[in-house]
Amino acid sequence: MERWKINLYTLWVTQVFSLMGFGFCIPFTPFLLQEMGVTDPSQLSYYVGLSAALPAATMAVAAPIWGVVSDRYGRKVMIMRAMFCAAILLGLMGLSQTVWQFMILRAAQGVLTGTVTASMSFVSANTPENRMSYALGLMTSSNFLGYSIGPFFGGILAEAVGYRICFGIGSLLMLTGFILVVALVVEDKNTFGFRLHIPREQKKNMFKAATPFVVVILIVLLLQRIVRTVFVPFIPLFVQDTLGTMTGAATYTGIINGATGLATAIAALTITRLGDKGDKMKLALLLTGLSLPVTIFLTMTHTIPTFLVGFVIFSFLAGGADPILTSAASERTSPATRGTLFGMLGTMSSLGAMVAPMIGSYISAEYSLRMILIVMPIFTLIQWICMSLVPKEKAETHGKEEQR
Repeated sequence: MERWKINLYTLWVTQVFSLMGFGFCIPFTPFLLQEMGVTDPSQLSYYVGLSAALPAATMAVAAPIWGVVSDRYGRKVMIMRAMFCAAILLGLMGLSQTVWQFMILRAAQGVLTGTVTASMSFVSANTPENRMSYALGLMTSSNFLGYSIGPFFGGILAEAVGYRICFGIGSLLMLTGFILVVALVVEDKNTFGFRLHIPREQKKNMFKAATPFVVVILIVLLLQRIVRTVFVPFIPLFVQDTLGTMTGAATYTGIINGATGLATAIAALTITRLGDKGDKMKLALLLTGLSLPVTIFLTMTHTIPTFLVGFVIFSFLAGGADPILTSAASERTSPATRGTLFGMLGTMSSLGAMVAPMIGSYISAEYSLRMILIVMPIFTLIQWICMSLVPKEKAETHGKEEQR
């Protein structure tokens, strides 16, 4: 088997373990906070939003720095760093005794982890150009497959043995992924270290990666992350409120997160294959347009089953668009600077993940949980408009220049 395929499939497995590790525990943070004594609804919404925003905020700062470091010293060491630190931090979260201890660890998570960005950067730099959409789609599927399995079984275990044990299991899964990376992944040394030997005048060209086309992609991914994550931290509270009790809420939360994660993984494995055969922007625009009526439908749901159906369909459509947009940006960037590009992509993703729970917390505290759902169709429409304004001719010209 070719080396790039061995690396790809190994990282796919390690990312399944990684996201399973996070999925075993993080979705149930609202229940752990209540266990720590936070019972006031407004205060709980505030801490839930803060818990989701802190790692995103710190990751937004750290991601581009790690991206530059990976371009110079390699992507494998970045994956190892992210997974090992995640294993330690998840274990410590399960041992935290106060809300602020937990919050500090969540902030540290954003600085020291980032397994998704590190792995995607590695794959983009070590995969043939004509298989890029397939490889990035496969990696995206691993993220959401892991995050579908983790919450599902995590919800069942949380009901049986408690939330803290789930953090310990998540830590062990992360450590397993770390060992696999160390043992099986081999990086092409020609894909990093360029900053040490390129001429000084060429260094200025590294900053030309932020072309108008790539900037639009960054904005679109920022909007998409807001749409996809604005309600996610509050799903446990939505389930608890709908059931009228905390009993069984963890199980239903796990089912919702698991089903939506699985839908996203399936989309990444199927829809993204079309990206290598046609116009990526047209396909992403179509998927975003189809998701708009689905987000409108979500605002009218009043039961857990109807919400589940709508959220699964939305996750499938959005899960197909994300890797296609990422692949389109990657194709228009030099392989030597893709670590920097994915650092920028990681920053946009983190900014969206930071802003979304802040928006959700404010709306929840001032109005209600259900009002958060109105954000989804509004931002989806803005996202679709931004994508439709991308100058097709310029994007194609730039792509041809890169291919030369």
